[in-house]
Amino acid sequence: MKSKPTISVLGLGYVGLPLALALGENYPLIGYDKNPRRIEELSAGIDRTAEVSGEVLAKTKVRFTGDVEDLRDSELFVIAVPTPVDQNSQPDLTALKGASESVAGVMREGSIVVVESTVYPGVTENVCGTAIEKISGLQSGKDFFLGYSPERINPGDSIHTVDKIVKVVAGQTPAISEKLAEIYGSMNGGKVFIAKDIKTAEAAKVIENAQRDINIAFINEITKIFQKLEISTYDVLEAANTKWNFLPFTPGLVGGHCIGIDPYYLAFVANEAGFDPAVVLAGRSINDSMSEYVAVRIDEQLDSASRVLVLGLAFKENVPDLRNSKVVDVVRHLSAKGHEVQVHDPLVDAEEADELYGITLLSEIPTDFDCVIGCVAHNHYRAFDFASILKAGGLIADLKGMWRESEARHLFRYWSL
Repeated sequence: MKSKPTISVLGLGYVGLPLALALGENYPLIGYDKNPRRIEELSAGIDRTAEVSGEVLAKTKVRFTGDVEDLRDSELFVIAVPTPVDQNSQPDLTALKGASESVAGVMREGSIVVVESTVYPGVTENVCGTAIEKISGLQSGKDFFLGYSPERINPGDSIHTVDKIVKVVAGQTPAISEKLAEIYGSMNGGKVFIAKDIKTAEAAKVIENAQRDINIAFINEITKIFQKLEISTYDVLEAANTKWNFLPFTPGLVGGHCIGIDPYYLAFVANEAGFDPAVVLAGRSINDSMSEYVAVRIDEQLDSASRVLVLGLAFKENVPDLRNSKVVDVVRHLSAKGHEVQVHDPLVDAEEADELYGITLLSEIPTDFDCVIGCVAHNHYRAFDFASILKAGGLIADLKGMWRESEARHLFRYWSL
């Protein structure tokens, strides 16, 4: 492999795009996405994920394409496609297999294929490697080589960006691991950790987010306890956080592309190995129950057929990311109880909200609501004008504790986790 190999990144979403731009500072790089709209927007300097500015896109040397044939000159392929779960919470590797097959059709002997997508231990070698072998006719570990470098993208986080964090890498051989460390290290000042092997790197990824899921599940469970005791969880956490080693997690809905997904990948491989991952699945069960719990608690405080305004549809604050949003479940539960529910989110793409969830977003907020629910703590909502929106005696439901200090909580009914 040349000292400056041509790199292709397959999948230009929240993970692939920042990675492509960072690596493209030092290597010839081609960014591929099968979505024509995505390629058109990026070529025009528009990133709908809001992770990259138009100014950065205008300056990049990365070539964007929707034609897989354009990847033939590449020597290193990085796969950064979504790995969600299906309706039964089982790993859905459809996109990953598809990307592996695309690489197999254009790769050359001696190529390296690196997976960045979240997987369970064994997928890179047993699923991706096998798919590539079948189509290319090349042998994994001999004619081409595999690697794994888990993504650690945190949407909306301008501090822990891909060029500043430690990257974990692992290859099929020590030489491949060293090559990946050199390439990834070129974008972050050499902050690279070489894992023992590919399976170890894959396992590290799934437990990073499974750990967070379990910690949040504990907070969500004690929230249900404190609700019965009529104690504010946020008041309790404020006191507990004064201890130096108390972990600062907060209650709420747990969605997104990592924390709400990765534990299911870990549980899947555990079951395959004949082990019942009780703690992992208990955490998932608690967190998955929060949407219905919230809807029930709010419904108890409303008259039948109330007008409800939901603020925020994205899975977390200050991002437009709709993947695995649990706010959708709150909307559906309240609608099923007969309430008229309308949703507002200034950051989310309205067309995508309709396409993914059948939800029509408000472009402007009307008046005379019986209840306002703060589901996502966008900065836009922190100084919200309740007086012009909420009826007298209306309910403010503050899921994120963002209005705890607001004067409005003394002018209207107020409920929080």
